[in-house]
Amino acid sequence: MTRWTLPPDKIPSSWFNVVPHLASPPQPPLHPGTREPVGPDDLAPLFPMALIGQEVSAEPWIDIPGEVLDILRLWRPTPLVRATRLEKELGTPARIYFKDESVSPAGSHKPNTAVAQAFYNKQEGIARLTTETGAGQWGTALAFACAQFDLDLKVYMVRASYEQKPYRRIAIETWGGEVVAAPVDEPGHPGSLGSAISDAVRDCAGRADSHYALGSVLNHVLLHQTVIGIEAKEQLQLAGERLPDVVIAPCGGGSNLGGIAFPFVPDEGVRLVAVEPLSCPTLTQGRFDYDFGDTAGLTPLLPMYTLGHDFIPPSIHAGGLRYHGDSPLISQLVRDGRMEAVAYPQGKVFEASVQFARTEGKIPAPECGHAIRAAIDEALAAKETGEEKVILFNYCGHGFLDLTAYDDYNNGRLPEEQG
Repeated sequence: MTRWTLPPDKIPSSWFNVVPHLASPPQPPLHPGTREPVGPDDLAPLFPMALIGQEVSAEPWIDIPGEVLDILRLWRPTPLVRATRLEKELGTPARIYFKDESVSPAGSHKPNTAVAQAFYNKQEGIARLTTETGAGQWGTALAFACAQFDLDLKVYMVRASYEQKPYRRIAIETWGGEVVAAPVDEPGHPGSLGSAISDAVRDCAGRADSHYALGSVLNHVLLHQTVIGIEAKEQLQLAGERLPDVVIAPCGGGSNLGGIAFPFVPDEGVRLVAVEPLSCPTLTQGRFDYDFGDTAGLTPLLPMYTLGHDFIPPSIHAGGLRYHGDSPLISQLVRDGRMEAVAYPQGKVFEASVQFARTEGKIPAPECGHAIRAAIDEALAAKETGEEKVILFNYCGHGFLDLTAYDDYNNGRLPEEQG
């Protein structure tokens, strides 16, 4: 057997909160004007109180509302798959497993938090959400979620991706969202997640009917994603497997990485690996500091690894990983030595993605290809040592809307970036 599924009634009923398992309490976000710790009242114009509560909670488990579970059951629990054909091709004694988050309606892990955020906003009487999106995976996920709760949505999409990935824009519009290229006031600018966040926050701050929703970075977002790792733990037991030696995921803001890795943080022998692009090497080359989450300096300052909030990354195809900062929780785990980070150039990533597609049959999103690259390298290292390593990675999204990137790679048009 190479595939393990759980019935819909085995969906996790609570989210796993990593905060009680950190070496020290997280540092608070700071107000952009006063540089004092941010309080609930400061965040109330942006987020519903339930999410603000989750942002600062130290409870080990947080219940998932029934209305959220009802929608998550459309595709969850997601399968755990053993990549036996890839193992055979590599000639490795390692056992490679992946959690297939591509089966969601939006084709990625993003709806896990989008549904929860839409629910809590609807519950508080909000009629409209604004957000940013890089590659468009978050924008499509939130558009799907808003359609479930009858919310209006305005999406500010990084211009480079808006132009590279028209089908994501079409998907957002099909689910009822409105999407514009960002930054809106600089038409020739390729954009960045930081500038798109500025546009989305500016929009929502001026309207009483609107809140802002974020697809990564913040504690509550990573919390909602932990259904991935909770399910994976149970499925590995079903497979008769021990705990993995290493858990791997790509990292842009940190949501899919936190989702699969956080439930393994208490398990001391399990290595946790963040994989990022060499052209936006936040964890591997950034500094740990307080920095703004956006370009214009409208958001609270977060304690995180950062390349600087004015950093504009190259227009690589992995749009979801083009972010100057990182989740404070991920940053703290890296800083404390509980998590490792590696960076790859996109050519190496696409080489791994194509190898995976030709062995396992699935075409991964460019973001997901980063995890596959690291998983292959771990498997090849196990081949050198003869070690029966157990490798788990997050297959966080399919690449059907990223085929122009594969076209560039297949035809030698992919620029090799420098780190």
